Amino acid sequence: MSKTYTITLTDAQDKALNFVAFSAQEWIENAVFHRAYIAIEEIVNAEIQRKLAAGETISGTKDDIVLAADIELAADRQSRIEAERQEQNQG
Repeated sequence: MSKTYTITLTDAQDKALNFVAFSAQEWIENAVFHRAYIAIEEIVNAEIQRKLAAGETISGTKDDIVLAADIELAADRQSRIEAERQEQNQG
């Protein structure tokens, strides 16, 4: 399964991006793929440490490990933090 994302740039943003990049499309793809790579490494490393501490076996590819990981997504984390702040302000 894969996802497709679409972005829209203004003419000024497109011109500016093409000033610094030979291909805006390739630059955007590289930036996104690289950030995803970094997140995969972070998740895999955290899962390996968690499984080692729990005495669990580690198996599968990095993709398998990421897909099986019970992680808090950024949107969920933001909602939790906002709720905690509201509780602190009310208490």
